[in-house]
Amino acid sequence: MDYEAIIGMEVHAQLKTASKMFCGCDANYAAAPPNTHVCPVCLGLPGALPVMNRVAIEYVLMAGLALNCAIPEEAKFDRKNYPYPDLVKGYQISQYDMPLSRDGWIEIRLEDGTAKRIRIRRAHLEEDTGKSTHMGAYSLVDYNRSGMPLMEVVTEPDIRSGAEAWAYLTKLRAILRYLGIASGNMEEGAMRCEVNISLRPAGSAAFGTKVEVKNLNSFRSVRQSIDYEIKRQAAILDAGGQVEQVTMGWDENAGRTVVQRSKEEANDYRYFPEPDLPVVRARRAWVDELRARLPELPDARQERLIAAGLRPYDAQVLTEEREVAEYVDAALSAGQAAGADARSISNWIMGELFRLLKESGQDIATIQVAPGELAALVGLVNRGAINAAAGKQVLEEMFATGRPAAAIVEARGLAQISDSSELERIVEEAIAANPKAVQDYREGKKAAVGFLTGQVMRASRGKANPQVVSELLRAKLG
Repeated sequence: MDYEAIIGMEVHAQLKTASKMFCGCDANYAAAPPNTHVCPVCLGLPGALPVMNRVAIEYVLMAGLALNCAIPEEAKFDRKNYPYPDLVKGYQISQYDMPLSRDGWIEIRLEDGTAKRIRIRRAHLEEDTGKSTHMGAYSLVDYNRSGMPLMEVVTEPDIRSGAEAWAYLTKLRAILRYLGIASGNMEEGAMRCEVNISLRPAGSAAFGTKVEVKNLNSFRSVRQSIDYEIKRQAAILDAGGQVEQVTMGWDENAGRTVVQRSKEEANDYRYFPEPDLPVVRARRAWVDELRARLPELPDARQERLIAAGLRPYDAQVLTEEREVAEYVDAALSAGQAAGADARSISNWIMGELFRLLKESGQDIATIQVAPGELAALVGLVNRGAINAAAGKQVLEEMFATGRPAAAIVEARGLAQISDSSELERIVEEAIAANPKAVQDYREGKKAAVGFLTGQVMRASRGKANPQVVSELLRAKLG
């Protein structure tokens, strides 16, 4: 039987604040010894009272605006029963029925090039838990992470495959990074994902029994776990069985999901309003101020780059990371004066510059090649001052030393020879030295001119203008 997968996602993103969510503990705990960034509040000691982090609330409101969400005038925090040892006080301060934002959407681009809208149910704020390390018969808990501000973004069940989940996560992370509110680094635990998956017969309107897969920490594991779970549930249904509603984990080494516990429902969490925190009132003037602080987001930037002449695929790749997009913008701006068009600049960034970044492991925000100098290099190539092969050599030296393109071209004598009178002698020598190729050309083997062009390029040490050389050869060969 053919089945349709119904998938919803919950993404937890740790916010980049200076302090924790409800206390003044330093949020920069990553390299600190265990249990050194803690206080009575985040350890849940008797008599300790929480105080809301205003910046964290603003970050979630900004995310809600960027995700096309409605911002209710009032939101509140709730206590959520949490019986695990990585949160000492036995409950988590979270949000349930009155979140900071709700009813939004993200538009993703599918593999076939079409667009699809994924609805956002809500984006709310809660505190993170500690980190458990299991060692044989006992476990250790580090509470440095406990109390960190954590934004949870919950979708409607609009996703249908692992590929769509990948596209959604990529887009969401790009938006959060553009806003500057979260790193989105899944490998560091700063962004974690849970998926709810069920199957139903194709064409059916009813939902099947959903299975939750928790704590996925890479884009790859999200995609693989969804694909695996779809096959597992389909096999159960085809055999006449019933899918059980459970919580699963993903075993990366075995490439399969494994049962962790029975699935909890909302009533298991026993939500009730947090008595130690007041209601959050998002006044319209405050929301408007936050809206004005939003940067240009990936979709808008992508459309602008396409209008400037970039191919849609190139514009999509170049806007996935804010630092790359800003580099591209600066290069395009400088390109107008340097004689470098947008498409050529895009090609050099996606080709040679990305290659050098990958080989060196550097970040585009810290490289020595200034955007204006890259545009100057592309302009030199476009004007025929140097050829593309020489341009690659120049870029490599710019990347290593930070020297301007023009200075490198002059110092290394790489200026392209385009003067036909200067090239004529070399062309005649190539013709005289290769009678077989000349005969082949005159017998109709047009590829022979490519061989002769190569001989001229070798004799000129790569500085001859290939187009001028080709024209001279055809003229002299008749």
